[in-house]
Amino acid sequence: MKREYWIILIAYIAMQLSSFIGVPITSLILELIGFETHHSQGFAGVTWLVISFSLTLVIVLMLLRNEMVNTNEVRSGASLGRSILWSITGVFLALFAQAFAANIERLIGIDVGSENTQQILRIIESFPIMIVVSSVIGPILEEIVFRKIIFGAFYKRFNFFLSALLSSVIFSFAHMEPEHTLLYSAMGFTFAYLYVKTNRILVPIVAHVSMNTFVVLVQSVFKEDLEKLIKQAEQMQSFIGGFFL
Repeated sequence: MKREYWIILIAYIAMQLSSFIGVPITSLILELIGFETHHSQGFAGVTWLVISFSLTLVIVLMLLRNEMVNTNEVRSGASLGRSILWSITGVFLALFAQAFAANIERLIGIDVGSENTQQILRIIESFPIMIVVSSVIGPILEEIVFRKIIFGAFYKRFNFFLSALLSSVIFSFAHMEPEHTLLYSAMGFTFAYLYVKTNRILVPIVAHVSMNTFVVLVQSVFKEDLEKLIKQAEQMQSFIGGFFL
């Protein structure tokens, strides 16, 4: 791999581990400047996440700045129109793959729902700024690390299936949820397919960002509205069913 890729991987791993040092330091700084809230410790954690993710993204983009304009990906990638089309299609493909994998997990006895996702949603309820990390910065970094670099390295040596499988398993372990390897692998395969199909990393990035944003909006911002719609649908079903009793 290129030297820049190794630096990106090291920066990404350092970012993931930095909370052990960054959060206590951030908490101490907040105390020194007199910032106190009922969720001061949580605020320190979220603040550090935003800082560390943003800083890592800046580092990654700086390391890739020359490659963004001088590589074969730019010259031989899909046209703007096809890229937009595949980005939109990719959102539906990713949601379908996620739902399909979730049903399989349920059938084999794995609890439905990601604890990682639920934890993020709980944090967003208290600190909405976390949406920036979970829905924008996080997906951008993940696509660059797991698709462009890791999948790309495997794809130079192996076929698509094996390369997508290996990178998706690593993607799953990075989320600390090995029980949902099938779920993460389904998404990993989808995003890898979008990358290979268009030869533009921006396409899976847009699809991933859009999917995460959609999930967050549905499960947090529009959660109450969704619950009302479900209750109304159940009431309507009961009302209609009464005519056939």
